[in-house]
Amino acid sequence: MKPLFADTFYWLALLNPGDNWHQTVLNYTHQHLDQELVTSDGVLDEMLNYASTRGIVMREKALALYAYVIRSPLITIIPYTPNLREKGLELYAKRSDKSYSITDCISMVIMKQLGIQEVLTHDKHFTQERFTIIFTTMY
Repeated sequence: MKPLFADTFYWLALLNPGDNWHQTVLNYTHQHLDQELVTSDGVLDEMLNYASTRGIVMREKALALYAYVIRSPLITIIPYTPNLREKGLELYAKRSDKSYSITDCISMVIMKQLGIQEVLTHDKHFTQERFTIIFTTMY
């Protein structure tokens, strides 16, 4: 089984029971327990940033999820390096007609570098770069 890229969408939906996608993502995760995932420092930072403004319980849940992610042998976290950031900024500059975030651009660069085609997200920006998103509709 090829690794998938786990976008911020995935971690937030997994983390937050109030998220419209929570149950879908939870079901998917339980059905694919042996799935290898790739994510990045920036994606995990976005997840922690989200939790930081939603009270102590959400913050503690985010810290617990982060602790799980960094220990899991099935999850690879790609660190931001100056070279990776530069390549992400190049894509960001080339796509000024799009509303891609810098985190999305760096994620797309990582996916291209690692040959990852599928992403755990609902973010249509990834389809604009010819990636396949896993959560296209709620099932």
